[in-house]
Amino acid sequence: MKDIYSILKDAGIDVPEDKKAAFEKDLYANYKTVAEVEQKTARIQELEGQVKTAQSGLADANKKLEAIKDVNVDDLKGQISKLTKDLEDKETAWSEKVAGMEFDNVIEKAITGAKGRNPKAIRALLDLDTLKKSANRDKDIQAAIETVKKDNDYLFDTEEAPGQYASGAGRNGANNKPVVPEFM
Repeated sequence: MKDIYSILKDAGIDVPEDKKAAFEKDLYANYKTVAEVEQKTARIQELEGQVKTAQSGLADANKKLEAIKDVNVDDLKGQISKLTKDLEDKETAWSEKVAGMEFDNVIEKAITGAKGRNPKAIRALLDLDTLKKSANRDKDIQAAIETVKKDNDYLFDTEEAPGQYASGAGRNGANNKPVVPEFM
């Protein structure tokens, strides 16, 4: 896979060394990897399948209501009320499921925005029930993630560069041969 700078150079565009850091920051903030796009696409397809299932269930319930509409109303009031209640229950269940998926998406975006390394581990440390009931959800989610980040910073990427390794470690000075301990 070609590096972005070689692609740009092939197109006749040179990015000066002093501008590369800003370019990379903007690039990674605005563009996602193929794996991330494929993951989101798979999730969208899964949700579309769930929507189709719910729509077909709703269509079936509507067909049942239409079938009994012309029948003697006095004999079938119980069935109509039962089917209406079933339809309301399905709509309520679907609304709750959609709200749960939206909440999960908000949590996922907040964890990704905070550069979380392991979203499942971070979610386990959050009080999700309290956050779902929160009046100011976005602000409370950010505060909860910041608290987790402060207490468990190893779960998040940092902007710091990794430490330098000691050069020549494990070598014997002048002749630069590996140091091997002598055993009896």
